[in-house]
Amino acid sequence: MISRKNASISKCIIHKVGNKFNDTKNAFSEKPVDFDEASYDLMLPFLLRPFGSVVQSYRFNHHANIALNEINTYSQQIFNDDEAFIEVSKHIVTHLYEQSNSSQIKTGDVLVVMFEGIEFNEITTNALGIFKIENKVNFFQTYLENNSYDVLVQKGISSKKVDKGCLILNQSDTEGPIVLSVDNNSYDAQYWTNHFLNIKYADDANSHTQQYIELCKDFSTDILKTSYGSQEQNSFLAKTIDFFKENEVVNIERFKDDIFEEDKHKTLFDDYKRTFEGEQNLVIRNQFDVSDLVVNKEKKKIKTDIKLDTNIQIKLDIDAPEAASEYLERGYDDEKKMHFYKVYFNAEG
Repeated sequence: MISRKNASISKCIIHKVGNKFNDTKNAFSEKPVDFDEASYDLMLPFLLRPFGSVVQSYRFNHHANIALNEINTYSQQIFNDDEAFIEVSKHIVTHLYEQSNSSQIKTGDVLVVMFEGIEFNEITTNALGIFKIENKVNFFQTYLENNSYDVLVQKGISSKKVDKGCLILNQSDTEGPIVLSVDNNSYDAQYWTNHFLNIKYADDANSHTQQYIELCKDFSTDILKTSYGSQEQNSFLAKTIDFFKENEVVNIERFKDDIFEEDKHKTLFDDYKRTFEGEQNLVIRNQFDVSDLVVNKEKKKIKTDIKLDTNIQIKLDIDAPEAASEYLERGYDDEKKMHFYKVYFNAEG
């Protein structure tokens, strides 16, 4: 997460990126944006707001050498040469254009921005931002004509959220430059993160915690819900979050012993973990430190509702993982030929 309270924009240029697949061309600006006060005051928080809640960071990746990563190279050129900003910003857009290998990749405006005063992990630094605006919104514009006001519809950029964006900090650790990324239009998960930026999660507690929770979420959906129903799925997720909250270090063998009562479920989890690692091209550690920031963020995303086709929903409390197994029973009524849930309680709230 960053703090933007002392941040400022020192340079900003806007280009348009086309789509190679559809043969639409790029269009380049020759001068940076000259903001007036109102547009500057709106643009600065618009661009930086998404990164205030980003927990995980990335590092540049390359199959041979990260020095050959295009965006890594371009960002270093801009950091090292103040006069290179405009020309290198065009190279960035050209590189983005080269990744548009399908019709679903959208054209749009690309903002390349230099920021000063970005605070990250108690360090203040400058940063290069790259933003792609893919979706325009309709808005009404009123105008005066012949002493009467009329209205027309125009398209513009919504100031609520950016579609895709990254911040490359002029700050490195042992793994390389620190990169933050957001993608609110993830119609092609590979396009922005893997093909354009070519980045991977940093090798830290945030990444290890995130990967393991993602594994558990996918396992609960693909295996538990399919084979045992929503109650088993939600109970597993609640127990998983509880385990992460109660332990500073996760050991996978201890996790399985605590969560699963039957050995066959442990085997199912091990098999799924191997498949998950292969599909995601990663190796999940057998022991790692827990990131409370990631756990709290992921906990908010987990839905524990059981939605039934009879227009009834049962909401389980993720902070009470034992309640579902103690006070909720699932069965089948032979007479009605329907499944049922039986709920035990002492008093209604």
